[in-house]
Amino acid sequence: MSNIPPIIHKTRTQLVVEALREQILSGDIQGGEPLRQSAIAEQLNVSRIPVREALVQLEAEGLINFEPHKGATATLLSVEQVTELFELRAMIESDLLAKAIPKLSDNDLAEAEMVLVQLELAFKLKESVASWSELNTRFHTRLYQAANRPHTMDVVNGLNTNCDRYIRLQLLFTGGIPIAEREHRVLLELCKNRDIEKATTLLREHILHASDSIKKLVEQKIKS
Repeated sequence: MSNIPPIIHKTRTQLVVEALREQILSGDIQGGEPLRQSAIAEQLNVSRIPVREALVQLEAEGLINFEPHKGATATLLSVEQVTELFELRAMIESDLLAKAIPKLSDNDLAEAEMVLVQLELAFKLKESVASWSELNTRFHTRLYQAANRPHTMDVVNGLNTNCDRYIRLQLLFTGGIPIAEREHRVLLELCKNRDIEKATTLLREHILHASDSIKKLVEQKIKS
C-alpha cells in the first residue's frame, strides 16, 4: 500500500495568512497599499477575526506595517532592508555551513540534492514561481541542519521569510536563475568534498551577488 499523505487541517487564520502572503510576495498587493480588513474578509469569505490575526502574523514576518491613521499596509521595497537582510544572511549562513560540513552525512547530502532537483524543475515553470523561494530555502537549510544550532536556524528562517519576495523578484526579473542553478550545484559538490573554505566563500558570494542585483532592481522599481 502506498503512503497516503496526512490531511493537514489549516485554521482560517492560516489560510488567510497564506493567501495574503502570496499576494504580497507576487506583487498583486503593492508596497504601501492599504489592507482593509473588511474587504479582505469579504474577498476570502471569512470573518474579520482571522483577518486581524493574519495581519499580526504578517507584520511579524516583515510583510506588512501597522501605521497610525492608515492601518495595515504592505511593506515597501527598500534598498536599505535588502542590504541589511542579505549581509546578515551572508554572515550567519556561512558560519552555519562551516559548522555543518564536517557533520554532513551521506543522507543529508542526498536529501539536499533531491530538493535541488525539485528546485531546478520548478525554475523551468513560471507557474511554479510561488515554490521557488521555499525550495531555495529548503536546499540551503538542508545543508545547515547538521550544525545542530536550532536557535541560529530560527534566525535564518526569519531572515529568509523577510527575503522571500526579494528573492522571487531577483529570479524573475534579473536573469538570476542560471547563476543560481550553477552556484547551487557547485556548492553541493564542495560540501560533498568537505571543502569548508571554498564552500563558505562561494555561499557568501552567492548571497551577496543576489543582494547586489536585487538592490539595482529595487532602485529601478522605486524610480518608476
